[in-house]
Amino acid sequence: MKPVKTKTCSWKLLQLTILGAIFGTLLSACSGPQQQAEPVAAGKVLSFAVLGDAEPKPEPQFPNVAAAVADVNQLTAQLQLDFVVGVGDIAHKGTLLQYDNVTPVLQQLTLPFYPIMGNEEHGSTVERFLEYANKWNQDKISIDAASYVLEFDTVALVLASPDRGRDFNDSGIDWMQQQISQLYPKPVLLVVHGAQAGVYPENAEKGIQHPGFAGVIAQPNLAAVISGDLHMDMDRVQHSKQLGKVHYLHIPGLERTKIPDESQHTAMYRVFNIDSNGLVQVDTYQTGVKQPLARHAYQFSLSGNQ
Repeated sequence: MKPVKTKTCSWKLLQLTILGAIFGTLLSACSGPQQQAEPVAAGKVLSFAVLGDAEPKPEPQFPNVAAAVADVNQLTAQLQLDFVVGVGDIAHKGTLLQYDNVTPVLQQLTLPFYPIMGNEEHGSTVERFLEYANKWNQDKISIDAASYVLEFDTVALVLASPDRGRDFNDSGIDWMQQQISQLYPKPVLLVVHGAQAGVYPENAEKGIQHPGFAGVIAQPNLAAVISGDLHMDMDRVQHSKQLGKVHYLHIPGLERTKIPDESQHTAMYRVFNIDSNGLVQVDTYQTGVKQPLARHAYQFSLSGNQ
């Protein structure tokens, strides 16, 4: 045994331990804590509800629109909704009777309502549509054009009414391209009455036919197209999908279902929630049901990474 050596080694070890502790303390004080901070939870950037086609017939009554309006009003505080969007075809053939009957219903919305025209509104005039769009809002907002842009810090909505029927003229195509291009690199959600023909094979012939719409879709900051028009049954079609880099979200008709047939109708509307990471959560609600329908949930990223 060599106790002295053992004692000497122990003493040196103790010295090194003390010096290491002191040095570590000083280093920690200089460089800050070494533990990685917990990630910050993503917060809400924007939330909005989207109402689909109404155009009831034969009776000009709007019970499901009224039910959706009541639901959205109740969800506003819970979901921190900012506004409501309409994808067109509220008034069948644009008649005064339908416009007049739906007006007190839509006036019940507590949030601003941003509608576009559909082919039904083109049964009358743009001027009539704008007159009633402002009546629906009762001075909450002012809408002075059939197509317009809502721009926010991290995302923008381009709301484009068709020029005729459900389609666009060259001027409408140019307007969309210009708006989306000017917003670059900010991600854009495009709201149109109908998506381009072929997106939904359930009725591939119906939709935007203008060849110039391909240039709109090709804009690098276009993230999604939100549309209605087809009155599809959410339970029997593929209502949400990605084609290329663009996501397509169908908004079902509130008063009538047409595709794949008219045998059953369930009134639904959709809610979009965008968080600070650019994640878009799309939920579908059945009128009168407080929780979203899990089977119809859809997510995508504004950055295109998901």
